[in-house]
Amino acid sequence: MIGFIQQLQRRTPLGWLQLSRERSRLLVALSGIAFADVLMFMQMGFQAALYDSNTRLSRSLNTDIVLLSPQARNMQNLSTFSRRRLYQAMDIPGVKSAEVLQSNTINWKNPQTRKETSIQIVGFNPDQPAFDLPEVNQQLNKIKLPDSVLFDRASRGDYTEAIAQVEQGKTVTTEVERRTIAISGLFKLGASFGADGVLMTSDQNFLLLFPRREAASINLGLIYIEPGYEPEQVAIALKSHLPDDVRVLTHEELIQFEENYWKTGSPIGFIFSLGAAMAFVVGVVIVYQVLSTDVNSHMKEYATFKAMGYHNSYLLGVVFEEAIILAFLGFIPGTILPLGLYQLAASATALPIAMTLRRAVLVLVLTIIMCALSGAIATRKLQSADPADMF
Repeated sequence: MIGFIQQLQRRTPLGWLQLSRERSRLLVALSGIAFADVLMFMQMGFQAALYDSNTRLSRSLNTDIVLLSPQARNMQNLSTFSRRRLYQAMDIPGVKSAEVLQSNTINWKNPQTRKETSIQIVGFNPDQPAFDLPEVNQQLNKIKLPDSVLFDRASRGDYTEAIAQVEQGKTVTTEVERRTIAISGLFKLGASFGADGVLMTSDQNFLLLFPRREAASINLGLIYIEPGYEPEQVAIALKSHLPDDVRVLTHEELIQFEENYWKTGSPIGFIFSLGAAMAFVVGVVIVYQVLSTDVNSHMKEYATFKAMGYHNSYLLGVVFEEAIILAFLGFIPGTILPLGLYQLAASATALPIAMTLRRAVLVLVLTIIMCALSGAIATRKLQSADPADMF
């Protein structure tokens, strides 16, 4: 290892010398790599925001096992099934209680602008906290009142004045399904790709808002188990006991179910993956053009090295040295720019978009691969070149 380091120290940095000699070509290459990195960062950031924002509601559920319809697509599109399945679930050893959770995505009038926007409304039994959200659990008595809801202060849209009025204890009213409701409290969860925000209320208020919904039809069953029992074991027993018109998932499986829908069942996830792949291809093309031009402009110098007895491996090492230098130098501005773009996108969309160390390392690795692949393609002519043909 020490000998290898000493050999590197003695080696003339031809790759860097060639790159630094052509300043304009170097800047073009770094700009192209930075552009490709920015595209990859943004596509990956939006993709992560897609998964994070649409699983926040399911992650915040305070339950061990859930029952849902096999036709359910995600938490914004839950089909109904019979409430009778909850009573049947109580027959399984280890099941402590079973509660109802109702959900629907609707249009409501923004209490501040009076414009209609999409929002998800959730109803549950206020005597049994359904969510691991302290702000919600501290205000459960408020949603017991008729036509009273809790509003997500992190919703997407202009709600500044309405939120300020609620914080001051004033009554803020609006309309949902042609029925007047009162915002009696606030909590923070966040918008998603499926809805601009969330309203929480009691299961009884939910039925008042949707009178055509039968009380015997529910969207989600929350199963709580006795201490000492494992959710996986109880879930297996429930699957064998309940009919096929209901699906049994543990809490972790529900989160995975939601994420899988946005990965495979929705075109949005594929679009973001395709965008990141296209950014990678763009970077490969740009770096290839730079390295290929560099190789062609120095072909006689490379031929001289070959005539002097240098092997192809040495010459390839020079090109790969250039590729690695371009990768690291281009990665620096390609990482700084997305930091500001993430903040801009987060403030404009109310989505959880932020830089993570894992994503930065992934993009760095992809950048190195991108430049190395470009270098490998650019050196094909160099490997087959005959020194005698160069002069």
